[in-house]
Amino acid sequence: MDKYSQLELTSIKHSFGSKPVLANISIDFEDEKVTAILGKSGSGKTTLLQIVNGIIKPDSGQVKLFGESIQYDNIHALRLKLGYVVQQVALFPHLTIQSNITLLGKITKMNSQEMNRRVLQLIEMMQLSPGCLSQFPHQLSGGEQQRVGLCRAMFLNPPVLLMDEPFASLDYETKRAIHKHLLMIQQTEPRTIILITHDWEEALTLADRFIWMKDGAIKEQGDKAMLEKLKSSYLTD
Repeated sequence: MDKYSQLELTSIKHSFGSKPVLANISIDFEDEKVTAILGKSGSGKTTLLQIVNGIIKPDSGQVKLFGESIQYDNIHALRLKLGYVVQQVALFPHLTIQSNITLLGKITKMNSQEMNRRVLQLIEMMQLSPGCLSQFPHQLSGGEQQRVGLCRAMFLNPPVLLMDEPFASLDYETKRAIHKHLLMIQQTEPRTIILITHDWEEALTLADRFIWMKDGAIKEQGDKAMLEKLKSSYLTD
């Protein structure tokens, strides 16, 4: 059997009304690697991620996840295999941290013993105190809430994790600390990660590969060494 990429896009085109947003995007994302998607506002980055997550159905083209085309009439089953993290963590304020993290476990009817084991494993990876599990989101700092959001997104150990500028609102020190935790988890539980970011240093810290988008198209792509070389061009483009 031929090996397939976990995530593959072919000839993706999409417009909002008469405004083209994505123009013939084709790419195979490398399995179990972090790919950063860079580009200025309006370049199509978030639309691309929402198409991968099935939030938006493209006008044309094909999205393949795990070797199969997305079935939009059964999108909820697909999303259980995807982690999704955005800048606004969107923790449920009326639920404890434990209940927020285990939400998908309850939906999939995971037994309580397995859920408890997974929660403790994740908070240890993220260096969160077990005492936070009985607290509510408003009792945690922004950095702690973002780490809880990552725990929730990774609870079912999804093979693909989609991240849309998840650390943009955090201060420098908090952001760098979370980067360290994420890299440690990637060593323990390697997965295909797609990261949208405006932060050049973040891309260089986290990513194995990059895509540079402009006007809805891929302008450049390559490895970390190439990303270093293109930094000055990106900042002045």
